[in-house]
Amino acid sequence: METPVLEKKLNYRFNNKELAQEACRHSSFVNEQPGSHLRDNERLEFLGDAVLNLAVSHMLMKRFPDHPEGDLSRMRANLVNENQLSELAKEIDLGSHLQLGRGERQTGGNEKKSILADAFEAITAAIYLDGGFDASFAFITGKFSAPVEKIERATSNGDFKSRLQELVQTTHQPVPIYTVVKEEGPDHDKTFVVEISVCGIMTTGEGKSKKAAEQEAAKKALQML
Repeated sequence: METPVLEKKLNYRFNNKELAQEACRHSSFVNEQPGSHLRDNERLEFLGDAVLNLAVSHMLMKRFPDHPEGDLSRMRANLVNENQLSELAKEIDLGSHLQLGRGERQTGGNEKKSILADAFEAITAAIYLDGGFDASFAFITGKFSAPVEKIERATSNGDFKSRLQELVQTTHQPVPIYTVVKEEGPDHDKTFVVEISVCGIMTTGEGKSKKAAEQEAAKKALQML
């Protein structure tokens, strides 16, 4: 792997280059190097998971000072998961720097979400071990600021439909389907009931307009998810 190229994409220069190389070394590669004493990235992945959760939790606590623990936990789960981390790995082209075994290379391992997400955790840990928490926090903040801002915008304007859409996108599930199932009252004072189906659950919302009913249904779906 070309460490300087990766460092430029990470916006971080390693003092210990071996940490960066270890973070990009998949177990399948090490298994094909008997007697080499090379270490794969699984230990770094373990540490990186903890560093990511701590840093993202810190970001959310600061950005949402009045939100309860349950809301913060759901936000963090929405941010630190395989889909999100693999997308962040793609942004820095981490896949092109991975050392993979022959079998993984032939089956497109450098594009597999699980491998990319694990490598992102590992590279986060490598930065933490090399430069300390401040360096890793700066890296994580840079990568997660935009996703956190999306959550903040959706939360501040009560746009539960957008929040639900973003959550569903991270899981790559089908988009929510909204259906008006009931209209009651005269034309000048109607009440709408909207049903939503998403991620295997179904909820209903009620409102004086279709949009209001959709938002209520989306809010309930978010709470359930």
